[in-house]
Amino acid sequence: MLQILADGLIIGSVIALGAIGLSLTMQILRFSNFAHGELLAWGAYLALVGSAALAQVTALMGAPLAPFSFGPGLLVALMLSAVGTAGIALLLDALLFRRLRQQGSITLVIASFGAALALRNLLQYWQGGVPQYYGENLQIALNIVPRRVAGGLRATPDQLLVLVLAVVLVAALHLFLKRSTLGRAMRATACNPALARVSGIDPERVLRATWALGAALAAVAGVMAGLTVQLRPTMGVEMLLPLFAAVVLGGVGSVWGAVLGGLIVGLAESASVTLVGAEWRAAAAFVVLIAILVIRPTGLMGEKS
Repeated sequence: MLQILADGLIIGSVIALGAIGLSLTMQILRFSNFAHGELLAWGAYLALVGSAALAQVTALMGAPLAPFSFGPGLLVALMLSAVGTAGIALLLDALLFRRLRQQGSITLVIASFGAALALRNLLQYWQGGVPQYYGENLQIALNIVPRRVAGGLRATPDQLLVLVLAVVLVAALHLFLKRSTLGRAMRATACNPALARVSGIDPERVLRATWALGAALAAVAGVMAGLTVQLRPTMGVEMLLPLFAAVVLGGVGSVWGAVLGGLIVGLAESASVTLVGAEWRAAAAFVVLIAILVIRPTGLMGEKS
């Protein structure tokens, strides 16, 4: 039981970070961006390429950072990847979405499908279809809780780092949205775009910040997914449905709702792998989603209109 819970929290923390960015873009940009999963995949691969390049510059960057499976170069590459993925999102907005913004959300959704296909195929052309890893060192899971206590609990140092990083980033994002001027402008635009514009808030600045922040969080989620599993060009589309499930489950526009939704989806997937098989993990997540929406259509933390 404890192992199912731990695995669910690890999976859920990855989903939650990606879902936060998707929730923000859905609330502020007013459309469902189906290219968001590809930003996650691009972030993961940009970090892979960046860490490999840093390891070529100096061996210290590639040497394993005990007790983890990767070197310090990956931490630097993670920050560069977040910036690079934010740049990709802003470029997509400038070349595609900004030009279609006046044509309605349906047009933007269809355009995001096309953007997702283009990004996925470009990534596969660049990196190939073979799964890759950030490090070649195998990790031994640590015995955190003895087996005699509820079946025990084992986790690798990489998995524990993923949990800690997710907590730190969610707390930092909460402070940013609550305390900073730009964060308050984003919250105001999400609640009432017309009133925010009348109050002197620059909508384009808020939109650019939303793209950048959502893409940066997607990049971190992609790296975390690569650390706990592996990197594949299709990882973005594989993560997309759990991301949307987490957003809808938690309530569109709610940061803490996205976190809660991500954790619930992660726990449902973890339980389904153990109880009924890995092939049913996506189905189990949507069973939970449907059950919650029957009770509360706006999501767990969404506001009633």
